[in-house]
Amino acid sequence: MDQTKIVKMLRLMKLLTGNVSRTIDQVAKEMSITPRTVYRYIDDIREAGFVVNKLYGNVYAMGKVGRGLSDFNRLIYFTEEEAYITAKMIEGIDNNNVLKRDLQRKLASVYDSTSIANYIDNTVNASNVEALADAIKRKKQVILKQYESAHSNEAKDRLVEPIEFTANMIDIWAYDIENDDNRVFKIQRIHSVEVTDSDWAFKSKHKAIKPDVFRMVGNLNEKIVLQLNTRAKSLLLEEFPIAEKDLKREDGKWLLKTTIHSLEGAGRFVIGLAADIKIIEGDMLRKYILDYQKKHIAKL
Repeated sequence: MDQTKIVKMLRLMKLLTGNVSRTIDQVAKEMSITPRTVYRYIDDIREAGFVVNKLYGNVYAMGKVGRGLSDFNRLIYFTEEEAYITAKMIEGIDNNNVLKRDLQRKLASVYDSTSIANYIDNTVNASNVEALADAIKRKKQVILKQYESAHSNEAKDRLVEPIEFTANMIDIWAYDIENDDNRVFKIQRIHSVEVTDSDWAFKSKHKAIKPDVFRMVGNLNEKIVLQLNTRAKSLLLEEFPIAEKDLKREDGKWLLKTTIHSLEGAGRFVIGLAADIKIIEGDMLRKYILDYQKKHIAKL
């Protein structure tokens, strides 16, 4: 995260603090950024452990930490992407600065804790995230009470061994004991979480696929190479900072060489910047975009 973005995020926090209500469009105009960027900054602020409440319509304001959440350690969680960004920021500090060593030590000390910042305004999600985090830490089986399946349209209890959260605490990877496989469960579809007294019994079968650079999870392993112009490269790093590790400049061109686990994330990014990106490798991604164009864009 560069210094300019940090300054803008701090300015946004200042604008959202106090008794003056501003819409997202008003904030965007005042800061000379797009509404989409405002929403993205709000997500970043929430992930940093602060509360941003939606008041009404598209009016947001900084909020206060809910009762019972005064322990700041419970508000900190680093996804791979967050840890990467934080580490890059710390690396940029001069080696002679005594704070650098302290920051690195503190980063290591909180890396395994869990954040519920995104769910403070949703009591059900907050309690479910906390229960799942506790079960992971203590290696306990849990019952996902009345989990709503998108495939069967049924709600039933699921006995699982939770493994780890995906980015932004939206989903959780868990071993499904009844179906003998690893799968992603949506936090918002869980009615409640019951932590049992039973320890993990199937640890050898646990497998959690980390999100790709577009924050998507899935069983796909599609290697892609995208050629980006300067605009696309800048927007990529602004929206998906962890992509930097797979971004190289070769023969004067920016190339993103990475593996994606779902076509949706990369597909949305390429579709939105079709004039600025060329697919060098990735037949499945190319087909996904062409099919999407025929099914959705062509009929607009």
